[in-house]
Amino acid sequence: MTNQSRKRHLAKTITWRITATLTTFLLTWFISDDIKIGIAVGSWEFGIKMALYYFHERIWYSSNFGLDKSKRKSQ
Repeated sequence: MTNQSRKRHLAKTITWRITATLTTFLLTWFISDDIKIGIAVGSWEFGIKMALYYFHERIWYSSNFGLDKSKRKSQ
């Protein structure tokens, strides 16, 4: 695996996490009507789910599931 693909996975992880956390924060704030609760939930969710997503992405990258073996680049 190249260093470029690791950087790409990390960039995708961070940008997706920002989008998803903003959504969670806004929904929590709207439902609870308390911005502090929205910030607290969003903060916890950001760290935990960013790590989970990164490792999930790395596992899928190393998997051949659903790929045509003749078209897969050798690593």
